[in-house]
Amino acid sequence: MKLLSGKTALVTGGSRGIGEAIVKAYAAQGANVAFTYLSSEERAMAIVASLEAMGVKAKAYKSDAADFQQAEQLTEAVLADFGTIDILINNAGITKDTLMLRMNEEQWDEVIRVNLKSVFNLTKHVLKSMLKQKSGSIINMGSVVGVFGNAGQANYAASKAGIIGFSKSIAKEVGSRGIRCNVITPGFIETDMTHALTEDQRKAYEANIPLKRLGKGDDVANACIFLGSDMSTYVTGQVVECAWRLRIKLSCLKRKGTV
Repeated sequence: MKLLSGKTALVTGGSRGIGEAIVKAYAAQGANVAFTYLSSEERAMAIVASLEAMGVKAKAYKSDAADFQQAEQLTEAVLADFGTIDILINNAGITKDTLMLRMNEEQWDEVIRVNLKSVFNLTKHVLKSMLKQKSGSIINMGSVVGVFGNAGQANYAASKAGIIGFSKSIAKEVGSRGIRCNVITPGFIETDMTHALTEDQRKAYEANIPLKRLGKGDDVANACIFLGSDMSTYVTGQVVECAWRLRIKLSCLKRKGTV
């Protein structure tokens, strides 16, 4: 018996990086998967085909999670296509890194809008159906930067710290209705963006990680499997740190999507 058989998951930002790892891991565990993308339609369609080859139902939706109306339309479309949303994974996010003295209002607003407001938008709309079915798991993607902070990422850190407070509050609001809400805070995860690091840079980061390696998308996806499955029915309002305990400055991580 696969851990997610019979469940339907909605994943925002599922066409690359950590999101892609999550949708593929969920399909491998028997979940039907709906996911969003913004511009990479060809890549999204290829992912759909790979998920369907695993014997599950899958569909990609072009949608901006940071837009309240689009989030509502997305939720309605997924419910019409799949019948239910058992798991919501708010994964969409961006970075616009710069020191505070150089940060402009647009850089602040856009990161808060995409990273934090999107979580509000999808949670707000998906909760309606979860409340009716009296069950559901909401998994919000935070970051270790939201816990420890990082020079040059005040906007990103604020958005991810906000996700933690939001999730703990939602867990208290809807726990009595059988709905759980948790946060995963990835650290330095290997993505397309980290390939630009030199060998010396990689070794420097790995030396400060107890496991002596960078994290992989599958490491985060496995945590999502646990939190989405019935193995975690008594886990809510928690922050799961898929990372090392930060002992080094991350201020040199200026590449989009590395943390």
